[in-house]
Amino acid sequence: MTLYSYIERKEDLLALMADEIAAEAHVDEPLPDDWREALLLLARRERDLVRRHPWRVDLISQRVPVGPNGLRHVEQKPAAIDRLAASGVAVGRLTAWRILAAFNDYMTGFVIREAQERGAPREEGISEAERAALAEPYIRELVAGGEFPRLGPMIEEGVQGADDNFERGLGWVLDGIEAHLRGGPEGRS
Repeated sequence: MTLYSYIERKEDLLALMADEIAAEAHVDEPLPDDWREALLLLARRERDLVRRHPWRVDLISQRVPVGPNGLRHVEQKPAAIDRLAASGVAVGRLTAWRILAAFNDYMTGFVIREAQERGAPREEGISEAERAALAEPYIRELVAGGEFPRLGPMIEEGVQGADDNFERGLGWVLDGIEAHLRGGPEGRS
């Protein structure tokens, strides 16, 4: 209760906590000159942050206000996108915003799913890994019925080599952005 004599609301405390750890994702040294390498570095830092602080996933869904450390980290993403000019691609503000949104959408979705799969506790007190273990027999029974010919083998055999999904997915997102931007004037909108 003493804490609330300094901070009025729980939401304010959560915002301060989120901003404090956001500093861990900020890259203090100059970003790489290559736009892709710069975005990859920022993505890896963000992912590592959520791995160290899985409770951050809950704050993502609560849309906790961004503080100065969070803004410093986010500012680095458009700075990385600015490096596209060095590769001969001029990017306007709207396109930069769209690139930033696509990049962030991938990152947010991936880190939330990964945190759930790693067993981050949910509000109900059961982890995603525990929930999955409880659901597995039911899912296997459904798959055994043959109604899911594509999903069935994936579930039965398990997905091997999925540890590289983060890097692979980021590569696909960045490849798509680059291909779109190099596609001509209509591709730059």
